[in-house]
Amino acid sequence: MATSDNTTFDDRETRDEQMRATIDEWVEDLTDLVDDAQASAEFQAWLDVQSRFHDYSHRNTLLIKQQCPEATKVAGYRTWQEEFDRHVTEGESAIWVWAPIITTRCPECENSPSYHDQSDCEYDETPPEEWDEGLVGFKPAPVFDVSQTEGEPLPELDTETYGDGADLVDALQSAASALDVEVQIVAESDWSQPGAKGVCSQSGRDEWPVVKAKNRANDADLATTLIHEYAHALLHFQVNDDSERAKREVEAEAVAYVVGRYFGLDTRNAAFYLAAWADEETDTITDRLQRISTTATAVIDAVNDQLGDSTT
Repeated sequence: MATSDNTTFDDRETRDEQMRATIDEWVEDLTDLVDDAQASAEFQAWLDVQSRFHDYSHRNTLLIKQQCPEATKVAGYRTWQEEFDRHVTEGESAIWVWAPIITTRCPECENSPSYHDQSDCEYDETPPEEWDEGLVGFKPAPVFDVSQTEGEPLPELDTETYGDGADLVDALQSAASALDVEVQIVAESDWSQPGAKGVCSQSGRDEWPVVKAKNRANDADLATTLIHEYAHALLHFQVNDDSERAKREVEAEAVAYVVGRYFGLDTRNAAFYLAAWADEETDTITDRLQRISTTATAVIDAVNDQLGDSTT
């Protein structure tokens, strides 16, 4: 499998094509080797990067993983200078990611003026100078990891709150309504699901999914169970296809891994049964990676909102 061997995209003329090919090749290899130990290690390596860059798309975290898997914080050359008073060390190679292209675009075909002129779109209600700005595409953009820079130290991050399993459990419960989920933590003596730490059922108030977790002394373990079941609620609510069950367990466990890692939990014992994805098409696995990425981001953002509220 194509491992993260510090891939580089030095050729400007072929960079765009190489970046796309690298992502496609990684997913294709994962598709072909889902039951291989190396594939599982590569998948977990991507999840590690995704946990550090939860607000990046799965395509960009795959690119970061392939070029600089140890990256922890990336920014553009000028951003390091102007916002952090740090400078990229001489001789460092850029990490290339996809950056959005924001410009004026046609309200009808959503193309920039130049592409609109070449298209068949006949929109003419307002002139281009009155169009609003919006996303028209993506372009390769260079960023650098903090390890590639030198200068003023970065502001210290307050990680103490996020490392507390009890606080995370409280925040997850408070975040449930923002995620359109009903949550119940059930006493061990009342738990009626032997062999399961948590369940997600399909009936609740306002037809919301109901997440139930067995209470336990280990708050970190309880938190990861809640995240796992939240993932089922957000991704798999009202999905009744039995053939999808094992496949979606991988998605839910991956979301729990990313979110748990983000909030400082030790999730190294997570088990990813990638063999459940055997015989799937590359496009299907790509879609699963995107679902993992976007769902983890949704949970992280909702929990961060609660943690922020608790400190104000």
